[in-house]
Amino acid sequence: MKRIRFMSGAVVASACIVIAASFALNAASAPSDHDGGTVTVDMNSPPNSLDPSIGYTVQASEADWIVYTPLLTYAHKNGTAGTQLIPGVATALPVVTDGGRTYTLTLRKGLKYSNGAPVVASDVKFAIQRALHLNWGAGAFLQPIVGATAYQSGKASSVTGITANDTTGKITFHLTNPVGAFANVLAFPATAPIPSNTPMSTQVTNLPPGVGAYVIKNVVPNVSFQLVKNPAFAAMRLPGIPVGHLDQINVNIVSNNLSEAEAVLNNQADAFDVADPLPATLLGQIQSKASDRFARETVSSISFFFLNQRYPPFNNILARKAAGYAVDRGALARLSGGVTVPNCHFLPVGIAGHTNAPCAFPSQNVAKAKALLRQAHLVGSPITVYGMNKSPQKEQMQYYANQLQTVGFKVSLKLLNPAIYWSTIGNAKTKPSTGYAGQFLDFPNPSDFFILLDAASIHAVNSNNFGNVDNPHIQAMLKKLEVVPATKVQTVARQWAALDAYQAKNALEITWGSGTLVKFLSNRIDFKSAVFHPCIFDDWSTWELTS
Repeated sequence: MKRIRFMSGAVVASACIVIAASFALNAASAPSDHDGGTVTVDMNSPPNSLDPSIGYTVQASEADWIVYTPLLTYAHKNGTAGTQLIPGVATALPVVTDGGRTYTLTLRKGLKYSNGAPVVASDVKFAIQRALHLNWGAGAFLQPIVGATAYQSGKASSVTGITANDTTGKITFHLTNPVGAFANVLAFPATAPIPSNTPMSTQVTNLPPGVGAYVIKNVVPNVSFQLVKNPAFAAMRLPGIPVGHLDQINVNIVSNNLSEAEAVLNNQADAFDVADPLPATLLGQIQSKASDRFARETVSSISFFFLNQRYPPFNNILARKAAGYAVDRGALARLSGGVTVPNCHFLPVGIAGHTNAPCAFPSQNVAKAKALLRQAHLVGSPITVYGMNKSPQKEQMQYYANQLQTVGFKVSLKLLNPAIYWSTIGNAKTKPSTGYAGQFLDFPNPSDFFILLDAASIHAVNSNNFGNVDNPHIQAMLKKLEVVPATKVQTVARQWAALDAYQAKNALEITWGSGTLVKFLSNRIDFKSAVFHPCIFDDWSTWELTS
């Protein structure tokens, strides 16, 4: 899942679906009179990792998507057109047999990594095994592959459900059960081929070579990195995948989103990080001075508070409900500076199963929250609230901590550097009581959000199930619903909605908002041709200079 990778242009209202089609060379791949040049992207938060086997946030995905091309990928288009799944390094979309349990693809011939080494089919198997070994954040999506769980737990030396023939290029995936969105899983950069001699440890500065339009170079952790055009990529002629117009993309991690926005407004930097909230104090200036290079983009997203159910007090449903009644969603949304709207449903707008049903905690009720804590004999229970030490999350978490203190918890607030936030709360040794979390879609399917409440997402490190939710009913329903093909997901939308209502009733987490993103570029970049992708967001491979 893409995290912060969280959360007005194209509205995504359909799934990133598998569509069989014939793909000609995309116009974005064609040479332009404005090819070449260098741009600067400012980010307020660094990628969680640029290593494709670990990268998972917005900032990681935007870079890795155009460096590591998987078997399948998405069309480089705006809006719903970008939800189409197309072949990447595979010759075609998968052949699905055995009632949805077997996926067969063939690797294109003549592929080479950015270092010139040939790509072979077994490199795909290696990449998936490496992602499992390193506890990639969305590893739960890989576990239906036969042997994946045994491999990840150290009980097997390889994932037996993947066979790869380096001579023919044939790659076959055998699943333990049908998985409706499995083709989408094969579009994650974490499943893209990388050389089999890549170390089985997270690489920080010496990243593995990939098959893509760009190469990541000169990584200074939490400070900067560069994407340099891969001159060998164009000759491979992957249909529908841009070869890139720019020669180089310089990415800098800046200290705050105000200076970040001012730099773009004044054309001193070329792009504002889509995952950052736009400072409300600059919105008027941007709309008056830069309206032709600014747009709001609506995507399916949620912001929520996780509640760690492995430890007291949130292993008690009354304590979790007390936390739910403690907050005012409207107040939290206002603290976002206008980029978040109140929401209480875990499945957001644009996702099958989203409803407008009443909230489980319809409004703030401090008196009821206090009564629930007294009933549970948990008044004064110590908890630690985790959040990011940047606006507006900082202010939102201060509000949340104050409200929990008001209703009777004994609260400690820990605000962390964004660079270490996700790895900290995803580490079992941290034992966070509660804190800030959220999700942008990887592909608009209910399973992409419920992975956050899936017991299979609980890991010692890099866990995505921050609340350690292991609920038998949730697990039983996921097993039933996740086999439904993406093309038929609307037929079970009511069941997904019922599951959302169930988790809300049991206060397994507290959803409080959904948001919008911004496409905000300098006047050096052709705004109209720059794609804002519904799953990846800023598509740097489509950017070109105006002159």
